[in-house]
Amino acid sequence: MDRTQKTEIVNMCMVYKDDLVLVQDKIHEEWGGLTFPGGHVEKDESFADAVIREVFEETGLKIVSPVLCGIKDWVNDDGSRYMVLFYKTDKFSGELKSSDEGEVFWMRLDELLSAGGRLSLDMKDMIKVFLDDELSEFFYYKENGEWRYELK
Repeated sequence: MDRTQKTEIVNMCMVYKDDLVLVQDKIHEEWGGLTFPGGHVEKDESFADAVIREVFEETGLKIVSPVLCGIKDWVNDDGSRYMVLFYKTDKFSGELKSSDEGEVFWMRLDELLSAGGRLSLDMKDMIKVFLDDELSEFFYYKENGEWRYELK
């Protein structure tokens, strides 16, 4: 039995201080809106190095000690897997600056959770995985041709 599967790996990081979280108003046709910064893991790059690099590129902040706190994943129609590694940290330095990925700014967590249609796709439930130690996975699957998800 072949246990290998082509996988694309990306990351997302919740940078926080007190009751504030760093939010990016992502510019993207399919999944734009308020989200956390992150991006692709490059070939041969460690996962931790990738999230540190992506947060810096998109926000100007140098994070340290990112903690892996969950994943979001699904299997594409071609059998490949897409995996988003969720990290969080409150350790950072530098000056906040936006990038061509979208504007970045601090927002109270309760305001983010009540942002409704301004949130990126399924962001409100993704945040549950970042915050709840009993959850570790946001899993998309197809049922009768429609995408659904479970928090596990």
